[in-house]
This record gives sequence, structure tokens and C-alpha cells, in this order.
Amino acid sequence: MKQHLVERTLTSEGPARLAADSPKRRGPRSVTVNLAESSLSWLHARGHLSDRRFAAGELLRADWERAQLSPRVTMHWDPVRVGGGGADLSPGERQIAAKARFDGAIAAAGSGLADVLWRVVCAGETVPTAEKTLGWPVRSGKLVLGLALDRVADFYRIAK
Repeated sequence: MKQHLVERTLTSEGPARLAADSPKRRGPRSVTVNLAESSLSWLHARGHLSDRRFAAGELLRADWERAQLSPRVTMHWDPVRVGGGGADLSPGERQIAAKARFDGAIAAAGSGLADVLWRVVCAGETVPTAEKTLGWPVRSGKLVLGLALDRVADFYRIAK
């Protein structure tokens, strides 16, 4: 998988502030940011989400993608399956099953929690962007997202 990395320049006035007891550095520093990293994996990598919550979010996103629920710009040009048979599901049946799982997981999260869950996990928005869009107070989205992911983990029967 090709990673999209970009260098960003941060200053001491920017998002990376230095601790009060450390000597102040003047001038910019650069960091490497993976643009392909999802908001969910960013939270997990920094210890804000447990493995269980992360797995639940990844399963939900996988069902979202398998059900092909994201908006399309052009016609669907996937190849048509020829032959087959047996116990294998057709692509259409797999899509319907994924949509049913996705709908069940969203219903298990509840209507009040589904908004932030969909925005962060499926649409790939950051938590602060989702908070602003939903009109929530700052730093409330991470808590609500955690509650929603716990319910989704229960739906997918992910062990505690």
C-alpha cells in the first residue's frame, strides 16, 4: 500500500506547543504526516481508543465500503460475475449483507451517537471537525465516539 506522506512545518506558536518547563526553541520544525491515515487510526495510535473500539470502527467502515454506501460520481463499472454457484454469495448478496450489518450497527449505536460515528468512521472527518459541524462543545466528540464504538463493538460481538 502506497503511503501518502507530507512534511509539515510547525512553529512554537502552532499546534505543537512546548511544555512550560522546557527551554523555548525558536524557529520551525518539520514533522511527517501520513495523509492516508484515518481519523480512527490516528486516535488509536495515540492511545485515545482501545483495541476493541478500534476493531469495531474498522468493521463498521469495512461494512460501509462493502455495501458501497459512499456517493459515486460515475457509473458502477465492476465486472459481472459469471458462473459460480455453491454456497458462495454473489457480489450483490455480499453487498446486501454488508448493508444489513451496517444498518444494525448504526441502530445499535443509537440515534444520538450515530452522527459522530458516521462522520468520523465512515466519512473520515476528524473529531474536531465533527464536533464543529454537529454544534457540540470542544472535546466532547471523543467521549461520545467512544460510547458509540462500545455499542458497535457489542453489536459485532467483539470480546472485551
